Amino acid sequence: MSSKSKGLIPPGLAYLADNIISKHNILGDAKRSRSKWAKDIKFSKETDTIFFAGCGYQYSSDLVSLMSLMRGMDKSKIGAELPMGMAGLQKKLGIDLGGVYRKVTVRGNEADTKPLKDAVTVLNKLGIEFGYLGEDEPCCGGLLHYIGLERDFVKNTEDVRKVLKSRGVKRIIGLVPSCTYTLSNFVASQDGGSDLEVKHFIQIVAENLGSRKLQFSRQVKVVYHDPCQLSRFMGVIEEPRQVLSAIEGVELVSSEGTEKEWSTCCGGGGGFEAVFPELSHILAVNRTKELLDTGADTIVTHCPGCILQLKAGLKELGSEKIEVLDLAEVVAGAM
Repeated sequence: MSSKSKGLIPPGLAYLADNIISKHNILGDAKRSRSKWAKDIKFSKETDTIFFAGCGYQYSSDLVSLMSLMRGMDKSKIGAELPMGMAGLQKKLGIDLGGVYRKVTVRGNEADTKPLKDAVTVLNKLGIEFGYLGEDEPCCGGLLHYIGLERDFVKNTEDVRKVLKSRGVKRIIGLVPSCTYTLSNFVASQDGGSDLEVKHFIQIVAENLGSRKLQFSRQVKVVYHDPCQLSRFMGVIEEPRQVLSAIEGVELVSSEGTEKEWSTCCGGGGGFEAVFPELSHILAVNRTKELLDTGADTIVTHCPGCILQLKAGLKELGSEKIEVLDLAEVVAGAM
């Protein structure tokens, strides 16, 4: 990132963008840490299909910690911009105070990476053969595009293509909506007629579910929150509802007028929460209220950012007994 570009970008976004450019992940963490969740899982090595885990799920606990820190700073008299600017400077000097804070506050991430493990379980039970790049999985770099760092984004996209090509990848099953959209719309479709196929996990599930019997472990009243990238960008709207409706024990209710392509945003995504952490939180609370008004006892969504936001909204409203589940968790539980 050029110094000129950095001067035009809010410090919170500059911090995240610099992590992607220099370390190839949104938090600037070591490569080996991103794949810890999969250490006991055996993936196929004889396939040209890969499971793309993405930063959002792999760093879920760390992102919760970082957003909590930024919201706290935003409420203070000094605000969040100065500390985030200092954090970026200190990182260039070899001091990552943000990373130190996360390591102190994060207490394991077994629960937060459960959607990843459950998605793998579901795909295996559906008979899908696939591999996983592990610590060699590249960052899709989508955030660079959303905040206007087009030159850095193009360079990152070229790097992603090289990695995928070197590993003989022909098909990608994505789990994070924003990663899946970026891979599909920029990496695959703009690769000179590339035959790379990119689909989201729930699309694969819907295509392969057939007449399989699904039954959840208990009776639940579920409302589904549409992630912006999945519904408005990718048009994946009916597949989640199709799958949820096929599960015995799940009563799917609607947040009428604020669902599907008209779903109210949770306030996260595109780096918005890094620039306006307090406003992002207000939007999360508002969306959570809408979902609670349906009378549902379980909120289901399919995006790590949405999960983070909605859980924060429930905490603010004192409604933490209401469960927020990723759709991959629900399907795995029903199998």
